[in-house]
This record gives sequence, structure tokens and C-alpha cells, in this order.
Amino acid sequence: MTISNLKAMDVHFTPDQKAFARRAVESGRLHNEEDVVQEALALWEDRERRRAEFLMTLDDAKASLARGEGRIITQESMRQLAEEVKERGRTRLMAELATPR
Repeated sequence: MTISNLKAMDVHFTPDQKAFARRAVESGRLHNEEDVVQEALALWEDRERRRAEFLMTLDDAKASLARGEGRIITQESMRQLAEEVKERGRTRLMAELATPR
């Protein structure tokens, strides 16, 4: 189906949706009912795009973990990481203090 086949559509709203759309038009937020539908579709399209991007990222993360890369974050792994960072900092500080200026 091409876009040219979609020139006219019957769209049925619930009473709450109709009132919501009417308020948007009456307040000047949108110009007419067509703008209401276009705005809704644009938001839906954006949400679906972000959802697809998230799912791709999730697939990439799963593949990375399957290859043995990265870490699964848990409270224990966060404690271990904090200890590693502290130890690296202590080691660097001791090296700086031991170096004559």
C-alpha cells in the first residue's frame, strides 16, 4: 500500500480522546484534528524508532557478553569495581609521592 492510497481514513476516538484533541485545538496548541493525528503519529513513530534502537543495543550487549566482554552489573560487582578503582588511585598516589620533584 502506498501513501497515496491513504489520503482519507476514518479514525474513531474514544470520548476522552475526542475531548483531549478538542482541547488541544481550542487552546491553539494544534490547528485542527488532522494536526492532532499527525502529532500522535509522529510521537508514535519516534517511540518505535527509539524502541528499535534500544532493542539493537540490547542485542549488541548480549552478543558482547556472549563473547566474554564487559561485565554484568550487580551490587557485588559494583563493590569490586569500587575497590579496584580505589586501589589504582592509592597506587598512583603512592607513586606520585615517591617521585622527587
